[in-house]
Amino acid sequence: MSLLRACTFAKCFSRRSLLEKCALGQSFADYCRLCVSARNGAVRWISETPLHLQRRNVLSVFPKSDDAKKRVLEQSQLLDVLEARIQQLQSDVVLDVQHAKVQFVKVPSCRRGVSSGRIPTRGSLLEKTDIPKSGPSKGAYKSHPSRWMEKLFQEKKTKLRKLLHVQLNFQKSAEVLTVKPKEKTATTSKASKWKGSKQKSSNKDGKAETSIDSEATKMDLAEIEELHKRLNQRVPHWTVQDKPEISQDGTGSPCGDTHLSILAYLEACVFIGDIERSQNFLLSQHRVVSRRKHLTTDVYNIMMRVWAKKGTLHQVGRIFILLEEAGLKPNLGSYCAALECMGRNPNCFPNTILRCLKQMEEDGLSIDDLFSQCVFQHDERDLLLKAIHIIKPDYQPNLSLQTNQHYSPLVKDFYTQRENHSFPKLDFTQEDLQERFKRQLGVEEACTITIDSVEAVKPITADIAKMRALLAEQQAQWQKVLLQALGESKMILAKSNTKDHRLNLYPYLCLLEDREYVDIMIQSVSNLPPTGQSLRTLAKDLGNRVYTKYCVQQKHQNHTVEKLQTIYNAYTDLLAKDTKVCNVLPREQWCQLEVEQGIGPLLQGDKSSWPLIVTLDLGIYLVDLMVKNLKINSDILKPATGRKLIPILYHMYTFRSTQQIGFIKPHPILSQMQQGAMETKLTFDSYVMPMLCPPVPWTTVKFGAYLLTPTKLMRTIDGATHHKLLLEKCQNLHAVFDSLNQLGNCAWKINKPILDIIISIFNDRGSDKLDIPPPLSEAPKVPHFNPHDPAYTASEKANMKRQVISAKKKFNEMHSLRMDALYKLSIAHHMRDEIFWFPHNMDFRGRTYPCPPYFNHLGSDMTRAMLLFTEGKPLGPKGLDWLKIHLVNLTGLKKKSSLQGRLDYGNSILEDILDSAENPLNGKKWWMDADEPWQALACCMEIANAIRSPDPTQYISHFPIHQDGSCNGLQHYAALGRDVIGATSVNLMPCEVPQDVYSGVAQQVEEFRARDAANDTKIAQVLKGFINRKVVKQTVMTVVYGVTRYGGRLQIEKRLKETDDFPKDYVWEASHYLVRLVFSGLKEMFTGTREIQDWLTESARLISKSGHSVEWVTPLGLPIIQPYHRTRSKVVRNKMQNINLQITHDAKERPDTVKQKNAFPPNFIHSLDSTHMMLTSLHCHSAGLTFVSVHDCFWTHALTVDTMNKICREQFVALHSQPILQDLSNFMLQKYCAGLLTDSTGKKSKEYKKLMLLLTKVPETGDFDLHQVKESTYFFS
Repeated sequence: MSLLRACTFAKCFSRRSLLEKCALGQSFADYCRLCVSARNGAVRWISETPLHLQRRNVLSVFPKSDDAKKRVLEQSQLLDVLEARIQQLQSDVVLDVQHAKVQFVKVPSCRRGVSSGRIPTRGSLLEKTDIPKSGPSKGAYKSHPSRWMEKLFQEKKTKLRKLLHVQLNFQKSAEVLTVKPKEKTATTSKASKWKGSKQKSSNKDGKAETSIDSEATKMDLAEIEELHKRLNQRVPHWTVQDKPEISQDGTGSPCGDTHLSILAYLEACVFIGDIERSQNFLLSQHRVVSRRKHLTTDVYNIMMRVWAKKGTLHQVGRIFILLEEAGLKPNLGSYCAALECMGRNPNCFPNTILRCLKQMEEDGLSIDDLFSQCVFQHDERDLLLKAIHIIKPDYQPNLSLQTNQHYSPLVKDFYTQRENHSFPKLDFTQEDLQERFKRQLGVEEACTITIDSVEAVKPITADIAKMRALLAEQQAQWQKVLLQALGESKMILAKSNTKDHRLNLYPYLCLLEDREYVDIMIQSVSNLPPTGQSLRTLAKDLGNRVYTKYCVQQKHQNHTVEKLQTIYNAYTDLLAKDTKVCNVLPREQWCQLEVEQGIGPLLQGDKSSWPLIVTLDLGIYLVDLMVKNLKINSDILKPATGRKLIPILYHMYTFRSTQQIGFIKPHPILSQMQQGAMETKLTFDSYVMPMLCPPVPWTTVKFGAYLLTPTKLMRTIDGATHHKLLLEKCQNLHAVFDSLNQLGNCAWKINKPILDIIISIFNDRGSDKLDIPPPLSEAPKVPHFNPHDPAYTASEKANMKRQVISAKKKFNEMHSLRMDALYKLSIAHHMRDEIFWFPHNMDFRGRTYPCPPYFNHLGSDMTRAMLLFTEGKPLGPKGLDWLKIHLVNLTGLKKKSSLQGRLDYGNSILEDILDSAENPLNGKKWWMDADEPWQALACCMEIANAIRSPDPTQYISHFPIHQDGSCNGLQHYAALGRDVIGATSVNLMPCEVPQDVYSGVAQQVEEFRARDAANDTKIAQVLKGFINRKVVKQTVMTVVYGVTRYGGRLQIEKRLKETDDFPKDYVWEASHYLVRLVFSGLKEMFTGTREIQDWLTESARLISKSGHSVEWVTPLGLPIIQPYHRTRSKVVRNKMQNINLQITHDAKERPDTVKQKNAFPPNFIHSLDSTHMMLTSLHCHSAGLTFVSVHDCFWTHALTVDTMNKICREQFVALHSQPILQDLSNFMLQKYCAGLLTDSTGKKSKEYKKLMLLLTKVPETGDFDLHQVKESTYFFS
């Protein structure tokens, strides 16, 4: 360590005076006298000797060695000295060395490679030293002015003179500008002009500047003043108060993946107890200045907490020194670790704690912040409180819940006026819920669950038994081989240099027991499909499984599981039916219980998620172990003379589109053995299954859903972090949390009769008509031929190759569909006698989704038909009618009929309904012709049961009734634009019968076609009789979500190909013609919609061209940012194979303008429909309703359909009564245009001014009265 830096650290610590007089031996100030003396000598050497003599003087502090080593040391140490000196001259916190009087007791050894933060391990930390600010002390060296200082002074003087000259020129030229000087601040204007003149120094006549100024003169002055007024006015609370600030790199750290990798590596080292490796790694990163850009205060805090737990205060002090040198400030975590360490140290002086608390206050941090914002583990909180009690014996943390939150106007009454709320209870006792918690905890602790497959169980023949025994024997042998190989590889990695700055996998291979890694690998072999799997997918899956187990073990190590059980048991008091009713939301109850259970660790973990690179590295390492070590005898199935060991897995390459990718494929012998064994068990990760108890309520962006399994609040692309940072900086997401909790608290059960019928068809031969995939035995056979056979002509060979490719593609598709159905049915069968729950999270637009991926109510018709509400409610006077109307809706036969017309039709086919319920597979099979056949059959059975009950009005129904929005995207557009014609087309306006927008567009297109046909347009004549609702529906539905003409053409082409009578030769030309007519028809019918869509699109284009991602905030305060950036390639290098990652979410890259502008309109509308759904869910919850949603399709009991419809319409009107587009304009003006007139020059200024004018010109609205939606029967129906 250079002597100059040593003194710098001494000064920093004496200045901050953080941990004075700890009982650790010598005082740190004892080292400072000799340090400053030596430093004065170093300064004297630099100041008074020529440059060519300075090398010799610097080397005088190092022992002589060979010439090569000497030259390296000369250069490096000279750089250290000069760098430290320059930092001192530039810093305002480092004192002037020629006025310091400090003495040394001993000189610490200096050698290459030691961290600049190294200090003697013995001695007291941070003993405060008084150093006079000015005037030479007695005996101090009085130095002469340094040539370095003179040179810097001259450079600074010259620079200021040039800047002043530029500013004078600017003031002269500013007189001719038409823009008022008061619109620009003096300082920023001068700096901007100087920057602009520098960029355009070659343009002597200033034509570019004159051109820009002339553009400015064209802008209307009144409009300019209006813009400034808009920018200076206060924007509504949900666009400012909750508006997070985020750096453009989107990571919150200088380098995203590298920073996260460092955090993950240090946490892994600490978890396995390898403190030396973690400390050395941190020092190796800190030692090189170029690597410090990857470090943040949180990185240093990891080691600070380690030393705090050991009570070694001097090591904590070392980390503070490193923080100071890195130019970082301690945060709450830093002070928390220091105070915890003091609490563990019985000999710590009170003055040390007092100085720490004072310094913390100077940094703007309070003691209450420590307890409210820090994440504690083990006994950290108690020891922190112990240290504070030494100074403030009566202090108690203020952890009361904030009740004066500033809510959005949309939900203010919901949270503040609860007198009439009747939050529903679950139909379970408190004891039952607590028992269910224990079962779910056991499932998540195991991380995996094995269930029975629903595939038909065939009699176990001798061949099957033999194959199963053979496979079990091989698996046992593979386990031994992998255990040995893993142990040997870990020994090699353990011997690697612990001081190396490079990451290695050793800590990640020690997180679990060796057998757990082996079990994960063996399970991946069992799940590998016969066709193989890409290396990236397999590696990612393996890495994620290790990470999940690691997270679960972390929670055990931190003793959070015990506290979780205590809080959950108390939480059931709110949900259980045998407890008192209260008007508290689940989130509020959980937070209150956490406050009451103040002692011990916090449930919200603070561990970092692994970046994709780490997950892939670890996964590829495990795959490599399997490929190299798992072998089998070549004659295991058929005895042969040439017996040898062959690998069971092969690493090969194949092509996906134009990209070559690595592929892991099982040997045919392994596939044959697995198929012959006919295993009847399936193993899943625990998060795949529904929960056996109500989910943990979302209380923060990091905590909710499963008990132990890590879950993201917002689904994002792997590696994208900007959404997470936005969420963490939001102050109030309570409405979003409460909506997700309400959806997750809905209990479900299996419709057993429907499940049994589906399984019987699945195990027979499937059914294409009923969407039950057939077994692979029904797949077309792959033709075999010899491509070198001269009997085939070239055209025949080409035809045969196409047949082979087509057959293989069909086989793969059938295998995928079959396995998907198998997983869903097997999970449903496993849960057939259970009550279960689906925890929810959301995507980046706010749309909600169940967390279990395979089996949930967002699935196919088959999956939805198998689900029923656990809670039953009587049908009431109108419930049976709603069942019949719902059944008719599922058939798709009476979409243009009124509700009464649909009910009459339902009564007219009652005989078919009852026949379908009694004999679904052997009767008339009327239900099979419905649009949604399985849900129709389930509804037939519910109607039959209700009719046969003694009193249908008292029949307890568990069946969910759906109310679907009428082209919901267009509904939001019509409401935004108050478009009367558009509102009528999508049923915002009350009508006697439902308006079908798809039929309306089809009719418009037919009129265009007839006109063209009369003008002898050939393709228009060919299309006569083929234009109908079905042809245009998908394009009309998706145009609101940003479908392009190209995508719309493909959709229409597909529909025309499905039409048997349409001539195939005209498909391509007809699709081109029709997509143009569809877009023209929509433009005429929805003029307001197109204006808003165009405004959103152009705004996004200009914003992304300016270098920003499009960002906005929903009316409920949820921040949204579009993650579309230019693609960057990153190569993950491994011995096995390099993987090329195409990264599109890197916020350091410029935004992808095409994706940003095309995606903004649909994403904005999706954010509005999710807001409407959340508002509806909250108010249904307060009314005591059971409510779930599939985006714009709302479900509830037949009894409460009318109540839900009323709430749904009221919340839609309330949402669109807000000035949504105006608020969006204000938000974007403040975010993207606030510094426009002062910071922009040249072409960039033109673009910014264009953006500003565009954002102020919010599309005008029509005359539609929004309150008419409340009276519209078919708005949702």
